[in-house]
Amino acid sequence: MRGYKIFSGSACTEFAAEVCRTLDVPLSKASVKRFSDGEINVQISESVRGRDVFIIQSTGAPSNDNLMELLIMTDALRRSSANSITAVVPYFGYARQDRKAAPRVPITAKLVADMFETAGIDRVVTIDLHAGQIQGFFDIPVDNLYGAIIFEEYIRSKNLSNPVIASPDIGGVARARYFAEKLGLDMVIVDKRREKANESEVMNIIGDVAGKDIIIIDDMVDTAGTMVKAASALKKRGATSVMACATHGVLSGKAYDNLNNGELDELVISNTLVLSGQSDKIKVLSVAPLFAEVIRRVYHNESVNSLFS
Repeated sequence: MRGYKIFSGSACTEFAAEVCRTLDVPLSKASVKRFSDGEINVQISESVRGRDVFIIQSTGAPSNDNLMELLIMTDALRRSSANSITAVVPYFGYARQDRKAAPRVPITAKLVADMFETAGIDRVVTIDLHAGQIQGFFDIPVDNLYGAIIFEEYIRSKNLSNPVIASPDIGGVARARYFAEKLGLDMVIVDKRREKANESEVMNIIGDVAGKDIIIIDDMVDTAGTMVKAASALKKRGATSVMACATHGVLSGKAYDNLNNGELDELVISNTLVLSGQSDKIKVLSVAPLFAEVIRRVYHNESVNSLFS
């Protein structure tokens, strides 16, 4: 075999180190610096000629810097004669801009996909894209992993007396149904109306929640406004407890205040992003071992989908 190497962008150093420990391979060396005006400069510090290369880099905040760093590192590796380049992107930024929701707006997720391919990325591995159709924006293979695999065991360990899965909106029904079927649970829906970005108003609860332990399932939590309002509405309808599982803890703006002051009992997230604050209500689970196994399977041309079947 040609052998593979794993590099890390500055957004994912601890995550990449955990992946490498799981695979028992060293984290390859690259120098990422910035000129005084903010320009990013990358130098690959070891030979990659003929190797299959994996770059681990989330494109969360600061989104533009982390995205450019990934693209520049890709260009450096391509010009260093790497055999293939796989972008391992635990959090895919700009995924919320996946369609024209209003006149004269961009489809930025498609633009980012084009940038990936132009830079020379041959494959993308990510988890819980905000919209599954983003895979179709690429003309290269995309492995969109399911966060359910890490949350399922944790939910079972809680031994909740009367658990029910909830979708925080109509758009998340498919994701919540997948969880409900995996756990053999019933499902309810929180119907909300979003007036503008990062703000929402809960309108109605579809399903019986009285006396139930509610588990809200979502792909990401940003300001936590939706989660907190949903928890409040569910408890007003008689829910015993409300916890939420979201793969990506964006947690921007007033997220920590909303969590600490709201009625949500627990927020379970993964480590696809580095947290900017702390809260006793937050539980972080690691998806690094999952990504490590996927990297191993991609390199050995083994099935990735069988992980989730």
